[in-house]
Amino acid sequence: MDIDNELEENETDVKVKEFAAHLGLEILHTCKSGSMHMATLNINRPGLQLSGYYEHFGKDRVQVIGEMETAYLKQLNGSDRLNALEKLFSFGFPCLVISSGLEPCAEIIACAEKYDKTVLRSKQRSTMIINGLSIYLNELLAPRIVTHGVLLDLYGVGVLMTGKSSVGKSETAIELIQRGHRLVADDAVCIKRVSDRLVGSSPELIRYMMEVRGIGIVDIRRLYGAGAVKLTKVIDMVVNLETWDEEKEYDRLGGSTATKDILGIEIPSYTIPVKSGRNLAVILEVAARNHRIKGMGFDIVKELERRQMTASDNDIWQED
Repeated sequence: MDIDNELEENETDVKVKEFAAHLGLEILHTCKSGSMHMATLNINRPGLQLSGYYEHFGKDRVQVIGEMETAYLKQLNGSDRLNALEKLFSFGFPCLVISSGLEPCAEIIACAEKYDKTVLRSKQRSTMIINGLSIYLNELLAPRIVTHGVLLDLYGVGVLMTGKSSVGKSETAIELIQRGHRLVADDAVCIKRVSDRLVGSSPELIRYMMEVRGIGIVDIRRLYGAGAVKLTKVIDMVVNLETWDEEKEYDRLGGSTATKDILGIEIPSYTIPVKSGRNLAVILEVAARNHRIKGMGFDIVKELERRQMTASDNDIWQED
């Protein structure tokens, strides 16, 4: 089940019913295909376009009509209103959302039917529905990759465990699950960048499943219960397992932490050498705990330096 890194495009199709259900929207008219193509996080209020200005119109954006746009349309005569809306609908935007529970004019529905466009309605005011749309589209269209590894939640820390096949990732994960930690994804980890965070999850096809050599595929949720799995987790650190190399110098003090660039975000990265007799599960628990106390401002290297300075001062005082 090895899956190589694969960068996905930052646009997608979404079903109208799923889109409406997620945002609490009423479907007034749906396109024949039942799905919409989303290609941008931006949202547009087409007030200027309804008045005839299309110089910088974002035709690939979701369009939101509120009280102001509705009032403008109402003051137009029937012919001008139809012409303004026909020109707007002819540009092929994903959908039109009417806010504040407003009743659409007959020309909006007529144009939606003519140009095969989706029209939705929200009870929320324009500002609120735009905020909700922004959050939804930010997650839907977030840049993403699929990478080989295991993602776990250890003490609330999202740990992405990487390494070559057969190095012991799945076996270590099984032991950690038995110790009360939670599995997010095994083998294939879907990572998407949401704002300045990396959120990991599992492909739906293999969600909550693990491959254990010699046994096969096992279902962690059925074996250990719902408390042993988690749907998504923010990735806080990367731990790379590699076979112990006697010629290599491994970090012993932790004075400087390496980082790994994932979708433009630098994540703390640690290399753990693997050899017989090392309890990797315990080591990863220590790594997660250590990451948490670092986040609280405790730096063990600085503390060691402080103790050395104190010890030196005491030696000098004793000599005097």
